[in-house]
Amino acid sequence: MKATLLPPKNPTYCAPITSNRELGSCLIANIPMRDLLSTELVRAGFEMISPKDACPRTIRIPIDTWIEIGALMILARNPGAAKLCDSDGAILAWKGNEDPEQVTDKIVTDADCFPVVYPWDLLRMHEEVLAMMDETSLLGDVSPLATLTGVVRLGKGSRILPGTVIEGPVLIGPNSQIGPNAYIRGATSIGANCFVGNGAEVKNSIIYNNTYISRQCYVGDSIVGTHVTLGAGTATENHRHDGRQHVSTIHGKPINTGRLKLGAMIGDGVKTGVNTSIAAGVKISVARTTLPGTYVSQDLM
Repeated sequence: MKATLLPPKNPTYCAPITSNRELGSCLIANIPMRDLLSTELVRAGFEMISPKDACPRTIRIPIDTWIEIGALMILARNPGAAKLCDSDGAILAWKGNEDPEQVTDKIVTDADCFPVVYPWDLLRMHEEVLAMMDETSLLGDVSPLATLTGVVRLGKGSRILPGTVIEGPVLIGPNSQIGPNAYIRGATSIGANCFVGNGAEVKNSIIYNNTYISRQCYVGDSIVGTHVTLGAGTATENHRHDGRQHVSTIHGKPINTGRLKLGAMIGDGVKTGVNTSIAAGVKISVARTTLPGTYVSQDLM
């Protein structure tokens, strides 16, 4: 069985995370999405080929798609041309023609598959991947005064300082420092060469490499790019007071995210002043800055 990964349909919809990188380079569990998907497909028995080498029997998968392997195997075993769709009708993968609209046979799956269109879909994919981690691996230094529960993976050269509490699934890359007295929980990945300071909390978030989260920060249900500095006391709001699902503006249009909790989407190189507060669902573009005590109530794009 051969498969190929196709370019995303709407890569700009995931800005600012994709403002200066391809969607396939976005990190999921500290691994570029393209590498993660390719590895999973090879593990399932697929041979990965270039789109230009695809033939009618090749499974074509847009890279902006999360597909359960079992559902994909149903498509692969179908003898003829067919397309795999989710229950909402979104096309997830297909074979038989370069254009999926020319494929008439449809297979509908109720498996946990979905297109990755908006930045919060990256969070959903990240949650799915970390939920599959089943083995703790501690290659760094963990203080005996730290508390770790659940599945935790710690890279070489990283340090967990006293008083820190980590509730897995949590993945921390190499040469990072967490704590003292930090709290990391809920499907969180922290990249290489990162710093999470005294009393800071990171929950259900993706933190890219080389990012500095100062003391007493709160980062919840957020994506934080590379080389970001969050000043002391920076806090992301992640839920609405009325309990409704978050709405985010994409290219001038309000989009219901389907999420009851959604924090900030912060681009590479952002620096926030101390005690910056960021409203739920706000997007901050690459290299933007905030003054101390700022309340960011709308996107800074």
